[in-house]
Amino acid sequence: MSIDREILFRLATSSRFERIVRSVPRGREMAWRAASRYVAGTSFGDAVRQVRDLHTHGVAGSIDQFGELVSHPPVAERVADDYVSLATELAHLPQHTWLAIDLSHLGLDVDPARCAEHLAAIARALPEGRRIQVGAEDHARADAVLSCVLTVAGKGLADRLGATAQANLHRTPGDIRRLQAAGVHIRLVKGAYVEARDRALPYGEPTDLAFLRLAHQLAESSTPFALATHDGVLREALLAAHGPLPVEQLLGVRPDMVTDLVARDVPVRVYVPFGGNWFRYWMRRVAESRGA
Repeated sequence: MSIDREILFRLATSSRFERIVRSVPRGREMAWRAASRYVAGTSFGDAVRQVRDLHTHGVAGSIDQFGELVSHPPVAERVADDYVSLATELAHLPQHTWLAIDLSHLGLDVDPARCAEHLAAIARALPEGRRIQVGAEDHARADAVLSCVLTVAGKGLADRLGATAQANLHRTPGDIRRLQAAGVHIRLVKGAYVEARDRALPYGEPTDLAFLRLAHQLAESSTPFALATHDGVLREALLAAHGPLPVEQLLGVRPDMVTDLVARDVPVRVYVPFGGNWFRYWMRRVAESRGA
């Protein structure tokens, strides 16, 4: 991992850096101008418009309300209520529209058991055939995230859940086996967090090879899954080997690639985030572009 990429990841989680940027004259305006390509907008209505536009081009969408690292139970309760409302609204959106969330936004760090209850309530509120995709978080939270997903899947809600597996983590092959056994949809990513070498493979070829191995294993199983990478070499190698596997992309990243995939009858889903807490997400996208 290049030094500038690692520094950008650190800045992406720095509240102090965000305050500095916002305090500079026109700092917020310039940051938003750069970030807006990756963000639907600040309201749910903005996300709805983006999802409907994607649908007209044959692309599915997964809506996420920005937020993470909630440390106060009342905030987690409000977020859960918001997501239950969002889940019911999906009935009015294109059939393949899903939700997405980071469990630390639901208070995972405060009360894991209550977080699982929140996730189950959201899953139950979803229209039939929809899912809520649980996002990847750092290694320190990986066990709690997995436990929460498996707990909710065990309540008969596996067909309404999606989990994110990070190929770079040493623990991921075992996690995938448990998710497969539970019947949970898997979103395979390379892994975006800066992790210690005893927990994760280094960025670059070792992670790429791990991604390929796991993708081949998933493709040869009956597990519902998607390839979530913008690495064209990896994606095309897997599509050549296994046919039109589902692919997931991020809003604003290589839209030309999305158009090309749809033209080739490859199922595509785009992550559509919205909300006021967009700054850190934008910084992560900038960091990932370094060496990606």
